[in-house]
Amino acid sequence: QVLVEESGGGLVQAGGSLRLSCVASGRTFSQFAMGWFRRAPGKEREFVAAISWGLGNTNYGNTNYADSVKGRFTISGDNAKNTVYLQMNSLKPEDTAVYYCAAGRTTLARVDAYHSWGQGTQVTVSS
Repeated sequence: QVLVEESGGGLVQAGGSLRLSCVASGRTFSQFAMGWFRRAPGKEREFVAAISWGLGNTNYGNTNYADSVKGRFTISGDNAKNTVYLQMNSLKPEDTAVYYCAAGRTTLARVDAYHSWGQGTQVTVSS
């Protein structure tokens, strides 16, 4: 249905910033959601942020954030380009993880709400 691919990961020092990008391709719905999840070493995949998307979505632009990233991360995007961004500021070592982009129908903070996943991009924050 929908193919997603994320990029923009890298190595940064604590307090630094990175911007991740996620491009959706293939057949997208007029009303759907794009989300970011992350998986730290030895941990389960966890929700980071999500945004309501699609030109036909009356909730377009509505966002949902994990408490751990509120005030530091911002999710946004360009619907015409089918691209969603995750601006990550004030990065902490505990933000180190593989970050995944996903497409779903809602902005729920749960893995099973999303049906299409990217391969992930590594974010490493040094202390």
